[in-house]
Amino acid sequence: MQKKKFIVDIAILLVLNLLIKPFWTIIIEPKVQGQIGDIDYGEYFVIFNFTLLLNIFLDFGLTNFNSRNIAQNNQLLSKHLGKMMSLKLTLGIFYFIICYLVGHLMLGFKLPMLMLLCFNSFLLSFNVFLRSNLQALHLFRTDSILSVLDRLIQILILVAMLLHVFGMQINAMAFILAQTVGYLFTGLTCYFIVLNKTHNYKFNFDYAFCRMVLKKSLPFAILVLLMAFYNRLDSIMIEKLLGGDYGKEQSGVYAKSFRLLDAANQIATLFSIQLIPIFSRMLKNKDNMENIIKLSYTLLITPALIVSISSIFYAEYFFTKIYTGDTKGFEILQILMSCFTAICLTCVFGTLLTASGNLKKQNIAAIGGIVVNVILNFILIPKYQAYGSAISSLVTQMLTGIAQVIICYKVFNFNVNKRILISTFTFVAGLFIVNLITINLTRVTELNFVIMLLFSGLLAFITGLINPKSILRFIKYK
Repeated sequence: MQKKKFIVDIAILLVLNLLIKPFWTIIIEPKVQGQIGDIDYGEYFVIFNFTLLLNIFLDFGLTNFNSRNIAQNNQLLSKHLGKMMSLKLTLGIFYFIICYLVGHLMLGFKLPMLMLLCFNSFLLSFNVFLRSNLQALHLFRTDSILSVLDRLIQILILVAMLLHVFGMQINAMAFILAQTVGYLFTGLTCYFIVLNKTHNYKFNFDYAFCRMVLKKSLPFAILVLLMAFYNRLDSIMIEKLLGGDYGKEQSGVYAKSFRLLDAANQIATLFSIQLIPIFSRMLKNKDNMENIIKLSYTLLITPALIVSISSIFYAEYFFTKIYTGDTKGFEILQILMSCFTAICLTCVFGTLLTASGNLKKQNIAAIGGIVVNVILNFILIPKYQAYGSAISSLVTQMLTGIAQVIICYKVFNFNVNKRILISTFTFVAGLFIVNLITINLTRVTELNFVIMLLFSGLLAFITGLINPKSILRFIKYK
């Protein structure tokens, strides 16, 4: 593996996503929610999370299995693509049936909104699957462009709606349809790019092959399902436990903070998606994993800690700017953004376990996470509403993140890097001090924030969490 290419590709991925996706999260979605209201947006948010919760029936672990399999055996792309796509379509039909039975008949979600969001979920899952082939072939730059294409199209459509171009109006259904167009165009683009990389492509359903793949991907499917439950269950429980319009409104308030966490998570997830084929190939070649793990950890945990800790001090300011003076629920952001650090641990150590196929202990940790999350939600939501759910999420993410680090060290017999641990804890303490000093340094909050970021970056080098010499040696090493 060429480490220099890995660094450059990750940099391109991050730059593209930081240019496009924050615009969606900070400007477009808040403006949409402001126009349609917390109740209607809360209803959309609950059904949206429900469709993602059952997303496992769309994927069934196929994406992770495919990325790992094609990364280790590139020649199988042409042979397996048609069969895998037919299996994805079959799973899509099953997914729609499950969503209708559970979402509409049991939970009472509105059918038109439910079905359209299910279709969007299907398109998104199909896009991610197609892109997994590009990642497996190490075509990371092409994948980086495709990772933001859907959002770019959606932003253009929604800006036109928000500005009432051609008399267009924004509402919940129009918001969902704009997403449909973006996912559909990106899906077609992905399909033709992947098709160009195949030979003798033939679309067909092979029962024996599908049965074999489903059997092998079952552990991945269980893991994704379990993680989806403790990541996406909160908003549904808020709405159902509080009930009526108040439940929808509290889900909408929760969504204001969750979207910012979700945006950060998407960057970390894209990072982990690119790590899967890299880890898989290195494991197959029996390469030493400690250097790439250390590098991945420092690249992710450094910005994660800066984001998490600075959010404690600047959450109210963020809400004032993003939601045009509406700071209702900013305390939720202070709690939720701390989850980002734990999620980044999962994105590195959990990804390594996934790439190696060691999923049994991961699944046990995820089950524990669900139990903790559900119990805490039942206790905290009735008393503290959306804020209680944020506390539940933080406890769950921290426990599962740390558990996966411990599992990973035991499975791979890694040596405990005391220097990294000391650097991390020193960096955390230093971040609190830097934020305390800079938050009221001047009368201009924006300037204080920029100064905080500069000192935080400098602190990463001073504490040794980021070591330029180590990174350079790693890049130069062949």
